[in-house]
Amino acid sequence: MFDFMVNHISAKSEYFKDFLKNKENSPYKDFFITYKDFWENGEPTEEQVDLIYKRKPRAPYIEAEFADGSKEKIWCTFCEEQIDLDVTKEKTKAFINDTIKNLCSHGAAIIRLDAFAYAVKKPNTNCFFIEPDIWNLLGDIEKAANSRGSEILPEIHEHYTIPMKISKKGFWVYDFALPALLLHALYNHTAKYLKNWFDMCPMHQFTTLDTHDGIGIVDIKDLLPDEELEFVKEQMYTLGANVKKIYSSEAYNNLDIYQVNTTYYSALGENDAAYLLARAIQFFTPGIPQVYYVGMLAGKNDVELMEKTKNGRDINRHYYTVEEIEAEQNRDVVKRLKELMELRNTHPAFGLEGSLTVDYQYSWLEMTRSCGGSSITLYANLADYSFTIK
Repeated sequence: MFDFMVNHISAKSEYFKDFLKNKENSPYKDFFITYKDFWENGEPTEEQVDLIYKRKPRAPYIEAEFADGSKEKIWCTFCEEQIDLDVTKEKTKAFINDTIKNLCSHGAAIIRLDAFAYAVKKPNTNCFFIEPDIWNLLGDIEKAANSRGSEILPEIHEHYTIPMKISKKGFWVYDFALPALLLHALYNHTAKYLKNWFDMCPMHQFTTLDTHDGIGIVDIKDLLPDEELEFVKEQMYTLGANVKKIYSSEAYNNLDIYQVNTTYYSALGENDAAYLLARAIQFFTPGIPQVYYVGMLAGKNDVELMEKTKNGRDINRHYYTVEEIEAEQNRDVVKRLKELMELRNTHPAFGLEGSLTVDYQYSWLEMTRSCGGSSITLYANLADYSFTIK
């Protein structure tokens, strides 16, 4: 799997540096979105700014300084190192196609589209997942990838209905709802809401519990009642280890309202039994499970690194030494996790053309994966975190 930032490009790229040097004479000027050309009067109104689904407390831009001394506002959704691309221009479309061709030539089986939902911008909209334009963009990228033997995986953190809509059009998606729903089940010893999700989520998805970012909250809106959603957020802070609300705030360079910064192991109070059950349930969930490297080693929150960088997300980005990796693999929880991974990777019942049946009663959860003539069942107790697999 290769990662393609279809929404933006590095400020240190030759393309943007050439634009800063040559401005209107740059062959790459069409790559970028200048405010003077995008907005009717060169600047958005307050109402237009309020509409934008943004990651900053103001209009999304950087003020670029050109070699001739002039300055202009250039669209920038994320940090100042990530300059947005104008995906409507022919030169940008050619660049996207060439990039996909290059990735495929290096063996990409799947191309992950990072932040793709921000790629289409239109005045007087929220500039996020703009239909039908976003489908045209995905269709063009899919065609370029499929013609070279690759598939695409759009990445999106949003209300669960958007990934479901993408899935129904035949694309792979991520299951970003599972992490918080599973925490709710383990904190409160009930699979009520988890089962509802299992009954509707697609088989052709990639599941996660942890990533390089935080645990998604916006993804489970309406999958939990509002009061339960707020409750599970509070539980992450009260039941998790070394997690404070300030770590997901502006003080730690994190304005994202949709996530809580913590490792999954620490979110579960660094309880080995709860963590192993969480992974077992993930592996039985429809889709292909992914395990983040910190999660692979049942890693704790790295508060020291986060305090050093003042980046809230760094709490889950520990830098392991070779010696640490060797030592961590001697822990029983890591050994048992690897056994679960080997089972998931080898048992034929987990085939994606198969099915999942789920039953629960109070704190008891039963999950059966079937494919062809094979089946495998997880019997789990959400109260004491014990489980067996038969």
